[in-house]
Amino acid sequence: MPAVQEIATILGINLGICIASFVILWAIGCALKDVTFVDAWWALGLAFMAVTTFFQADGADARMQLLLALACVWGLRLGLYILWRWRSHGPDRRYVKMLSRAQETKGWSFPVASWRLVFMFQAPILWVVSMPVQLGQLSAMPAAIGTLGWIGAGLVVFGILFESLADFQLVRFKANKANEGKVLDAGLWRYTRHPNYFGDLCVWFGLWAIAAETGLIGVASIVGPLLLLLMFVKYSGGPSYEKRLTYQRPGYAEYIARTSSLIPWPPKKAAPEVV
Repeated sequence: MPAVQEIATILGINLGICIASFVILWAIGCALKDVTFVDAWWALGLAFMAVTTFFQADGADARMQLLLALACVWGLRLGLYILWRWRSHGPDRRYVKMLSRAQETKGWSFPVASWRLVFMFQAPILWVVSMPVQLGQLSAMPAAIGTLGWIGAGLVVFGILFESLADFQLVRFKANKANEGKVLDAGLWRYTRHPNYFGDLCVWFGLWAIAAETGLIGVASIVGPLLLLLMFVKYSGGPSYEKRLTYQRPGYAEYIARTSSLIPWPPKKAAPEVV
């Protein structure tokens, strides 16, 4: 097990890099008057934490390389997809509405509103979520990937494929003008309202399983996936935009009633009408 000072040094450097990246992104957002692209950094930044750790740590080569490769494949795929979506569809209405309201009701400037509402808390949250790819690279023992690690790697690959298919189905659905205003309830979206979130959780619990083989230090990185789960369930886009879609999109309330929120599950049968 690496020394406490070594662990603290690597984590401290990564936190500093993480904070610096969000300050730079905040400056770019102020220049563009648009912060939508920060969502892409959630994927790219989590992968970047694996990269920065890789060049500092002295853990087992096989585990370091596996964590780095899986994190980068996931992060690049998702991050580039979100960037493409931003460039294709323009600013996210959630951010536009939130920042406009803060400027109107609180008198904040765009830089103040975007820093306080978007960027300020994201650096430490991203740093915590990425703990599996940080702590998982620090120990040199065991040197080889074991059963738990390969199960975790399989779960990561499954998660990447699952959310990639979900994103493809959503893009294809939205590209059809006939579907405007309709609810996507086919494919993976028939079994979970958030297949992309489910895929992300598979990835990060899988990365945790790889890290957990290193012992206590790796097991402790469970705080990352648990925080991600909490964000998806309580604070992320799901609860907020589902509330909006219930009022804006006919049939969405029924979709919520019959479809699992996160874990894929066969849809509920409609209750029989009372005559």
